[in-house]
Amino acid sequence: MNQLIPTHQTENGELKVHGHELYEFLLIKERYSKWFERMTGYGFTEGVDYSPYQMVHPQNLQMIEDHKMTINMAKEISMLQRTQRGKEARQYFLKLEMLWNSPEMIMKRALEFANAKINELNNTIDIQKPKVLFADSVADSNGCILIGDLAKMLKQNGIDIGATRLFRWMRENGYLIKRKGTDYNMPTQKSMEMGLFRIKETAITHSNGFVTLSKTPKVTGKGQPYFINKFLKNGVPA
Repeated sequence: MNQLIPTHQTENGELKVHGHELYEFLLIKERYSKWFERMTGYGFTEGVDYSPYQMVHPQNLQMIEDHKMTINMAKEISMLQRTQRGKEARQYFLKLEMLWNSPEMIMKRALEFANAKINELNNTIDIQKPKVLFADSVADSNGCILIGDLAKMLKQNGIDIGATRLFRWMRENGYLIKRKGTDYNMPTQKSMEMGLFRIKETAITHSNGFVTLSKTPKVTGKGQPYFINKFLKNGVPA
């Protein structure tokens, strides 16, 4: 129905009428604050029938107090005016209540509420999905892991990439050194500064007494979610 007097729907699906909008329709000559205070004297309760809030006056742009009232309160106030405008407003609110509480409108609001909740839940799932997947993957891990183990974790999260491809991807994207030599497959300076890797050094004593140092790159606790979330966002590399 056409809005003779504007109504406003709350998040809880309730209809409210703003005090100043009803006041203007009723053509009240008395100052709004004094008029509204007098109206509340007819037995209306703050927090039940109405609630105050601050609004910007459309003409002087000053902050003023307004009130959100129930349809029932707006209807009773209209009746109290004993004017033609008051009668029109009361009839309007009666028709509005009838329409608002019809089975069709109740079903419509229920569907809108359900859809809003579903969308809210889906958005929450999308935001939290990478974190949830990562938590599931590394719940039993403690500290740094081998790059091969990271490849297994990625596969658990739907990223089908083996250790060989993962090493190649890290070299091509500047995380591991691709230059052949003693530092081949070691973390680059950039990835070390980012805290994504640690280098584990192991001393190996040979039968002839000669000792060599073995270096193994390991993905840190910071690097694990970094790479998993990166692949979840961008997909499997070609």
